[in-house]
Amino acid sequence: MNSIWYVAYGSNLALSRFRCYVAGGRPKGGMRDYVGCRDPSDPADVLSLQIPGGLVFSGESKVWTGGSAFYDPYAVTRVAARAYLITTDQFADVVAQEMRRPPGGPFALALSAVAQTVETMHAMGPGRYETITRVGLRDGVPMLTMTHGEAADLEPSAPSAAYLRWIAAGLREAHGWNASEIADYLGAAVGVKGRWDREELVAAVVE
Repeated sequence: MNSIWYVAYGSNLALSRFRCYVAGGRPKGGMRDYVGCRDPSDPADVLSLQIPGGLVFSGESKVWTGGSAFYDPYAVTRVAARAYLITTDQFADVVAQEMRRPPGGPFALALSAVAQTVETMHAMGPGRYETITRVGLRDGVPMLTMTHGEAADLEPSAPSAAYLRWIAAGLREAHGWNASEIADYLGAAVGVKGRWDREELVAAVVE
């Protein structure tokens, strides 16, 4: 088997933003150019879903400033997600780029070798997106995402407006939500709740 459903829950919910990881480029409002995967082909399929868990914003993004999105598989809520059917090597290259490692480098090759065998969680290292988490199986293909090893222990920090706009774009594309629904969802997330005013949040995610 050479396919993986990469399950996105942050800015990669938006297909055009995800394509920067696949084919290379810089997303609008971002502060980084991406090399892209060794194979720049678009996903073979895309689907929308919700997965058990929670959304946590923490740290300081070098691309967007403000907190980055992380997946907490132990939270008792649900996360709006989007799954992309890509090759195992593409998945490894996407994760490598998240960690500012080269596509096809030692990290990506090591991840390619183990990705298909991940049953629950597999830590490639202590980095913020180096823990691979399996969230399901579809048509015999594993559904994997990436997060921090102990997402529930992350120190919350507020995300930037530019970052939230990309997540909002993805939520509109994948789930058809309006600005109010998006604000309700993001406003309940750790790192946003109590840090973003409701009216400002709605204004930030308006198309």
